Amino acid sequence: MERDQLKYAQQHLANERTFLAWIRTVIAIVGGGFLATSLHFTIGVHRDARIDLISIVLGMFACALGLVITVLATFGYLQKKRQINEGTFRPSSAHVILIAVFMVILLSMIILYFIFIKV
Repeated sequence: MERDQLKYAQQHLANERTFLAWIRTVIAIVGGGFLATSLHFTIGVHRDARIDLISIVLGMFACALGLVITVLATFGYLQKKRQINEGTFRPSSAHVILIAVFMVILLSMIILYFIFIKV
């Protein structure tokens, strides 16, 4: 097993960099959600129950999305590590599509927030 890992060190390092990129993405998403919610309640915007709810849900959804991405990135990393050692490769289309769908939902919530804040 160790010989295979040394043989494919470059692929393992690339796999690790990809995992760390996902973690940086999670930090940005969760930070953005926290920032949006925090700013909503600290700046002097017009208070409305709908806007408050959207802001809270947006922050919670960003945290949940961060959790989902962290779990998927970890499983993906371990799966790719095993595939590198076995000499096989299967792209992870399902993970990418799932994350893209969640990002569309998050961005829709942000757009919804800005639509209601303008009213």
